[in-house]
Amino acid sequence: MILVTGATGKLGRLVVEGLLKQIPAQQLAIAVRNPEKASDFAARGVQVRRADYSQPDTLQSAFAGVEKVLLISSNEVGQRLEQHRAAVAAAKKAGVRLLAYTSILHADTSGLALAAEHKGTEELIRASGIPFVFLRNGWYTENYTENLAPALAHGAIVGSSGEGRIAVATRADYAAAAVAVLTRPGHENKIYELGGDTPLTLTELATEVARQTGKAIVYKNLPPDQYKGVLTQAGVPGPFAGVLVDSDLGAARGELNDTSGELRRLIGRPTTPLADAVAAVLPR
Repeated sequence: MILVTGATGKLGRLVVEGLLKQIPAQQLAIAVRNPEKASDFAARGVQVRRADYSQPDTLQSAFAGVEKVLLISSNEVGQRLEQHRAAVAAAKKAGVRLLAYTSILHADTSGLALAAEHKGTEELIRASGIPFVFLRNGWYTENYTENLAPALAHGAIVGSSGEGRIAVATRADYAAAAVAVLTRPGHENKIYELGGDTPLTLTELATEVARQTGKAIVYKNLPPDQYKGVLTQAGVPGPFAGVLVDSDLGAARGELNDTSGELRRLIGRPTTPLADAVAAVLPR
């Protein structure tokens, strides 16, 4: 039995869909806070189990009888470590034989503020003694392509990453990697640094968006305080705006770049080209 946490999220749904192409629905379970949001999966024969990180008893029952778990990292930045601690403890008690975790690129050495909770979670998993797989996902292409409306309206993509290269890949690419390690043997205690085949700069992103839309789109590199102001004015909460600015500064230092090719090898195909990812979100 394979169990996927966070299965109603954007990444989780893609992982579940990928697994359903590889294994019978009866061999798949998902752990979600709100089972009603997973009614479509239940209708297809997937076991839907309620699990809340703040209620350890629900985690223990959700993980019961499971051989492999994909722990998709919580989206509650600042609370992740304690939430993940509860999940790891539940996996240990349930006798899980493989715990795959969606971490962040170069988690053990990264200077990104976002990396700290991932590094801490990896340490918890190692200390548990459960065989693990760390899927150190790089930046998602959708971090940019799903937020193009302001760029199209104002003719500029803004940030503080300079000309730093970012090894973006799509959620579908990262989901395929998770499916691969959950359905194929030989991944125990492996660490995969995952990023797209062709790292890009935000200048190159702007150029591609301009090419496909026929509009004049440029990249404007802003001082960190100014960029944070743009984000907060757009409605991003101050603390998270700070995290985004920190990530851009990390990108400028090369923290989000990777040329290992591990993602391509793991999924057995090239990662999704930027042109395809941009085209997928533009009006037709």
